[in-house]
Amino acid sequence: MKYYIIAGEASGDLHGSNLMKALLKQENKADIRFWGGDLMQAVGGDLVVHYKERQFMGFAEVIFNLRKVLGQIKFCKNDIESFKPDVIIFIDNSGFNLRIAKWAKSKNYKTHYYISPQVWASRAGRIEKIKKDVDAMYVILPFEKDFYKTYNYVVNFVGHPLIDAIADRPQVNEHAFRKENNLSNQPIIALLPGSRKQEITKMLGVMLSLVNDFKDYQFVIAGAPSQDFEFYKTFIKQDNVSFISNKTYDLLSISYAALVTSGTATLETALFKVPQVVCYKANAISYQIAKRIITLKYISLVNLIMDREVVTELIQGDLNKKRLKQELTTILEDKKREQLFLDYYELEKQLGGRGASETTAQLIYNAISS
Repeated sequence: MKYYIIAGEASGDLHGSNLMKALLKQENKADIRFWGGDLMQAVGGDLVVHYKERQFMGFAEVIFNLRKVLGQIKFCKNDIESFKPDVIIFIDNSGFNLRIAKWAKSKNYKTHYYISPQVWASRAGRIEKIKKDVDAMYVILPFEKDFYKTYNYVVNFVGHPLIDAIADRPQVNEHAFRKENNLSNQPIIALLPGSRKQEITKMLGVMLSLVNDFKDYQFVIAGAPSQDFEFYKTFIKQDNVSFISNKTYDLLSISYAALVTSGTATLETALFKVPQVVCYKANAISYQIAKRIITLKYISLVNLIMDREVVTELIQGDLNKKRLKQELTTILEDKKREQLFLDYYELEKQLGGRGASETTAQLIYNAISS
């Protein structure tokens, strides 16, 4: 079988790589062509476009780069027609993928979607388009199945792939890790400022503003694989700040607390049982647009899944040094930490068990080979 997979950022690359491994278990001669990143490329197949070439954050950034985006969409359509896949698998990345899905369905390609667009957050009107353009949907958040059911769309809840990704990783020797990365023996506060330049620029400066107020802790920036150290270096003006690239899971496994940009990283941090403060600040235009169309009470996946405030969210103007210092101080206290650990264990239960990638691969393979 020929599979064409489209993933758009670091998290999509991670989940795409594990899905590819599972597809190859189903069919070891599967021919896979994909848009993704280094992790997917390491599995095999043919990389078409790396996600580093197509990272735009927010409405304003997409508009400013519209010509490039439209060119990528056109190229993608041409590439699919040349490859003639048995199925197209979309992973998250809704702005790009839903456009391709509409076209692909009109050309009678089989369309499967792994990791739903966040239609439950805004623009629920897109559901009718999804029902029309997507043959099968595989969701990873427990509330999504019931959400889609209210719109008469039956989807498959497969569990969350992060459960496997974290469980399957090698255990870290903390002493060796600290030595290898020149870290002190102080407890670590991990800084996860995102993966895109726009969000790192918005978030990292205010995160680093706390360094001199918490001198008993080692601050460590988790560098994204899509960015070079030279970019991060422009923000580092304090001592006791370290930088580790592309080892976020290893870092979280030994961290005492974390400051985390809203996104998948909030859930990853929770699954590593690390107390966190969630940070979010966008381009002013993008934020004003988003505020008018997003209907959620929370922005972090942790709070959305639990349907209550488990972790504090500092959004836009609230993300300032004073508030961030207050909230970081709180999660360093034993009483708050104990409650967070209990909440994190409950969160993990709600996400279901292991095997999301294998379940999804089997469902896709069965669907296209029948």
